[in-house]
Amino acid sequence: MNRVTVDRISPLILGCLAATWLIWGSTYLAIKFALTSFPPFFLMSTRFVVAGSLLLLWVRCGSQKMPTLVQWRNALIIGTLMLGGGMGCVAYAEQSVASGVVVAFIAIVPLLTVLANLLFRIKPSRVEVLGISIGLAGVLLLAGGHGFSASPRGLLAVSIATLSWSTGSVLSLHRFPLAPGSSGFASEMICGGAILLTISLLLAERFHWPLQPLASVAWVYLVVFGSLIAFTAYMTLLVRAGLALATSYSFVNPVIALLLGVGLGGEAVTRREWLAASIVVIGVVTLVVGKRRDHLPRSGSAQMAVDRRCAE
Repeated sequence: MNRVTVDRISPLILGCLAATWLIWGSTYLAIKFALTSFPPFFLMSTRFVVAGSLLLLWVRCGSQKMPTLVQWRNALIIGTLMLGGGMGCVAYAEQSVASGVVVAFIAIVPLLTVLANLLFRIKPSRVEVLGISIGLAGVLLLAGGHGFSASPRGLLAVSIATLSWSTGSVLSLHRFPLAPGSSGFASEMICGGAILLTISLLLAERFHWPLQPLASVAWVYLVVFGSLIAFTAYMTLLVRAGLALATSYSFVNPVIALLLGVGLGGEAVTRREWLAASIVVIGVVTLVVGKRRDHLPRSGSAQMAVDRRCAE
């Protein structure tokens, strides 16, 4: 069996890490800007439907195969969890909670994915557990701060988001694999966007007219950078680097989001929230060190599925 390790981090992995760490860290402020004109679920739905359609068109024009019916079904399941419940609830939470505070809370994602992986007999190393525990401590410190205490609905929404995203990440790797390459990412975005649009219609969301120029620019940024580039990078990391490293973005994003929120968004961040963000950064360093020392092979059908997708 092959091992999924990062003892030799390839340029592809480095590029994917840069995309998920830096670009995703900025997309939360972009969501905040876009919400001045777009309602949350409609914003996320159009973002992913457009990005997914463009990506699928590129696949169609190239040599890659289109998803099969079963793969479209898997895309609907994973898209509903990761995009419908995950990103939809993040946008909803940002209506009442600062973008930097929201993304800092999402650092709980690696803990949830590790717990879910235990169901498939995949155990983290001791150093990985330490890193995740440090990150969780920072999140708990953050959750007790003013940002979430002033908005219980925001706390509930971001909690649902982290649970949905984590569940989708694990299931995409072990139970409902997407089509290989860009066609899989495109089908997931299209299906997830359709679910988000359905939610938007059921909630009868309304626009804030006229559309603000900054909101329109933010929407384009979310489509191109947040969806086409960063989301594809994340799914690539899931397959080639494993969950621990793929979800490490959730430790780095808070610092970037907090800096951008204060510097460009005019958001107020307390000392407690800065301290919490610092703790989660320490967690990511520990997590990456633990991943480099992790040589545990995947077991059973889960490893075979990953090997097959990597080969494709």
